[in-house]
Amino acid sequence: MSDQSFTTTFSVDQTPAEALGATDTPGVPVVVDRASWQAELDGLLVREKAHTREGDAIAAARRRLPMVEVDPAITLTGPDGPVPLLEVFEGRRQLIAYFHMWHAGQPAAVQCEGCTFYNGQVRELSYLHSRDVTYATFCQGPYDESVRYRDFMGWDVPWYSAQGSAGALLAGRGPFGLACYLRHGGRVFETYWSGGGGVEAMAPSYGLLDMTVYGRQETWEDSPAGWPQKWEVTGEQVRTNGRPTAQWSRLEAGGTP
Repeated sequence: MSDQSFTTTFSVDQTPAEALGATDTPGVPVVVDRASWQAELDGLLVREKAHTREGDAIAAARRRLPMVEVDPAITLTGPDGPVPLLEVFEGRRQLIAYFHMWHAGQPAAVQCEGCTFYNGQVRELSYLHSRDVTYATFCQGPYDESVRYRDFMGWDVPWYSAQGSAGALLAGRGPFGLACYLRHGGRVFETYWSGGGGVEAMAPSYGLLDMTVYGRQETWEDSPAGWPQKWEVTGEQVRTNGRPTAQWSRLEAGGTP
């Protein structure tokens, strides 16, 4: 449909629902001609560019933070048994570790939906490796039990149990979060930590949803009246029918948790 046919079909004097011929659907934006729409978009892009520049400035400040030394001999458990933190770097200079919550002895359906949501979206590691960075999951449950969950979900990220070392590594923080480490010779330093909403960098799904007209459809968002906002941020926003949402495609494919 051309721009001209669109503007002649929908009058700007109509309500959005009238313009789209629907009265029982969620609210929709006002319909305007393309030039008016582009002008509104251009104004928003000015704000988006400023937001990007501020993010760049924050990243620059992050690179100037001091660091704190961590015992390189802290032991985790990997596929071949106990391994010191230093070896988790896999010979690279930097390490990003996600601390994955775990409910020991519990079925897959009740495992942490937030950690499943965030950790499951980190898949392609070659770009991190090209920058001399290793990514790994530090699960807070037993290795043999929790790695079965990783395999059920089809993840291939390096997986370690931090069950016996989470206290030393988290240093009172948590229960989940993202830590960045630097290896300098035989010494290890923590350079950054973020928990809560700070781990959203791991979830491009949220970034993509933020670009859509309805956003994340969560109750905290500032949206126009009539916009769908089904989910509260209680964990249910990333669960479907009683289990983490991403588990359903694995079950439908015949996977066994």
